[in-house]
Amino acid sequence: MMHQNGRKKLNMKSAHRRAMLRNQTIHLIKYGFLQTTKARAKEVQRLAEKMVTIARVGYDFNTIRRVKQELPYDDAAVVKLLKEIAPKYVGRPGGYTRVIPLGKRVSDTATIARLEWV
Repeated sequence: MMHQNGRKKLNMKSAHRRAMLRNQTIHLIKYGFLQTTKARAKEVQRLAEKMVTIARVGYDFNTIRRVKQELPYDDAAVVKLLKEIAPKYVGRPGGYTRVIPLGKRVSDTATIARLEWV
């Protein structure tokens, strides 16, 4: 049975969640790391790994179109993903990112984690 294997809702409506995940993925691509809550980091990890898997094919029209469809806000991040990040992982079958737990946040005791490239 495939019960409880869906995506996390993160207490947001779907449009807000999609925009937030896109923006955090762009931040991960630009700066190489992302510090956020553990649940958000795991959802961003899913999206980022899918983007790298798509981008590993190479820098061609269809790949650019597919990546821009998911990350439409920042063309510089798309170019960096296609030219710098994805070529590093061509021989790797998956697992391009890691989540490092950083403890609890003082204000609301949310679990904080750091997402970074392997």
